[in-house]
Amino acid sequence: MLKRGCRMGELERSIFNKHEDRSQIQDTLATEVLNGLQPEMAVEAFELCITKLPDMLVHDYSMLILCDSAGKRLVYHLVNNSHDDSVLLRCEDWGVATIGRNAASVSLETAEPAVVAFHEHGSERLANMQSCAAPIVQNGTLEAVLLIITHKKTGREQLIGGLENVKALFLCCLELAQERKRSRELTTLHESSYLDAGKRDLLFQTAKKLLSLIDVDHVLTEMIDNVKKLYPSAQVDLFLTQDKHNSKLPVKPLNFSRAGDDICTRSFMEGQLLYEMSEAGGIAGGSAVAATIAAPLTGKQGVYGVLRLGLTTDMLDSTDIQLISMLADTAGTAFENAILYEQSNLLVGELRLINEITKRLNQSLRLNEIFNFAMSELIQIFGADFCCILQLDKENERLVVQASNLPALFNEIFKMDYGFSGIVYATKEPIIISDYWTNPKVTSKLMEVTNARSLLASPIMVNGDVVGVVLVAHSKPHFFSYDNYKLLQVLSGHVGLAITNASLHAEVRRMVITDNLTGMYVRHYLDEQVSVHQKKDFCGSLILVDIDHFKRVNDTYGHQIGDKILIQVSQIMKSSIRESDIAARWGGEELAIYLPGVTIEQTVRIAERIRTRVHTETDPQVTVSCGVSEWNWQDDKISVETLFYKADMALYEAKNSGRNQIKVG
Repeated sequence: MLKRGCRMGELERSIFNKHEDRSQIQDTLATEVLNGLQPEMAVEAFELCITKLPDMLVHDYSMLILCDSAGKRLVYHLVNNSHDDSVLLRCEDWGVATIGRNAASVSLETAEPAVVAFHEHGSERLANMQSCAAPIVQNGTLEAVLLIITHKKTGREQLIGGLENVKALFLCCLELAQERKRSRELTTLHESSYLDAGKRDLLFQTAKKLLSLIDVDHVLTEMIDNVKKLYPSAQVDLFLTQDKHNSKLPVKPLNFSRAGDDICTRSFMEGQLLYEMSEAGGIAGGSAVAATIAAPLTGKQGVYGVLRLGLTTDMLDSTDIQLISMLADTAGTAFENAILYEQSNLLVGELRLINEITKRLNQSLRLNEIFNFAMSELIQIFGADFCCILQLDKENERLVVQASNLPALFNEIFKMDYGFSGIVYATKEPIIISDYWTNPKVTSKLMEVTNARSLLASPIMVNGDVVGVVLVAHSKPHFFSYDNYKLLQVLSGHVGLAITNASLHAEVRRMVITDNLTGMYVRHYLDEQVSVHQKKDFCGSLILVDIDHFKRVNDTYGHQIGDKILIQVSQIMKSSIRESDIAARWGGEELAIYLPGVTIEQTVRIAERIRTRVHTETDPQVTVSCGVSEWNWQDDKISVETLFYKADMALYEAKNSGRNQIKVG
């Protein structure tokens, strides 16, 4: 039999009553109060009543039953077993919904005595008997009902009168049972107020020693040594949060992945002393009940760990429970004092680190530089083996790996609900995984490819929205601390600000170099790029495109249609070239394309493709004239102006030769 999650007061009660029957102790701990009348109290009164009933009062009855206010049978007494009472023995619910109309269901409904004879019952199973019931009312509330069953034909008044006598005796017995309970409670209260003077002195001396120590390991060693002196045969374990993994003591980490099943983790999370009880042997033979006590090490600022003791209840009394609780609290306070100085030094170091990283992040306005710098810094700061930074591609609803020291993951694309990055994106909360191997429920390519065991993951937040995710991993389990967890969350925020600044800068630059109507580059950007390519390439070509009779289109259809034609032609041009080619709006209805590394022959074919598509795909239909020019490294004079001049002259020739054609300059 196992009792889980019970708190200190309940354990004390079980220890005070340890010389009573063990099953009765545990059943008492498990009972629930029904409408103010405890079931065990009613059962005790009923059993006492049975011993006091005169035979002549009940010799005509087959069975006497006590039901609760819902009609559930609490206890029964078989008075006369001369009949086949298997139906009665099997019936544990006398409510009308279960067995139909009977005296108990009527009495529960009316709160009055009731008699139901033979075939008046709602069930054929009760057709050969009479039932009579009397309600038990306390403080105006119907708490229970007494029910008698008889196979003899008896008058209504006689049945009710006999049952009222039984009820009167039961109420007297109930009062006696309540007095007994109060007596037991007074005894328990008296015992719980007693604290052994020797143990009080021991607690004082231990507290004095603990509070004088400033080293974390010394505090924990002193606590464990004193507990082992008090309980030499007890099993003593110390559980700490994983951020104290550097302790030289053989401590164990708390298992947060099984918080619902682990008493130490629950004690840590609730900040209360908890216990579990289980049979340590045959209870009938007098063996003790095994108890597992989990006492949190609590300070003013939080809970730092849990002290677990495995012993038997015959080793304990109320002063022991109080002693263990107070000792754990004192150790928690001493532990907290010892780490405050350490934490203050860490905090100063972290602030300096955050300030330095923020300044260095904001020195660059290129996204790829920011991602790579952040990745390398995070690996160094946390001593991680692997780092991966993903950015949200909102338009395509996916997360893209922008930086990673694992080549297999670079530029990988994941769905927004995939793995730990998907969880972080959905919850907007960071994650810490102590040991991925013990609970690999979440699929993670990073953890599986690298065989990593520890993981930190944090969202990159901007204005309350997730714009990316940072993943930091290590091959050892329990490697990262809670301080690492908090620091990564802060650093991720600064990475988010740097990404925002770079993105805004990129967007402003895009707006400066992009034509709003066509989405093509503007002229000055084209000039810059041609100049750059002429310095590093061997050759290149230029196409100037002019929409024929564009003024006539505007005059005939209006400027909105004219803009539509410009957009159609620009889309045809962009879809006819490579990504490395540069398409720009030259001015008005004139457009241009620079093709780096492309000869004049290839350029003419591209221009012809554009001219043909414009003629067939535009609506309303228009045509274009094209002027093509080239340069190569053998030219005497290589310049942007010369290249454009030759293309412009070719375009002029195409216009004067009838339009809708291509000329080479």
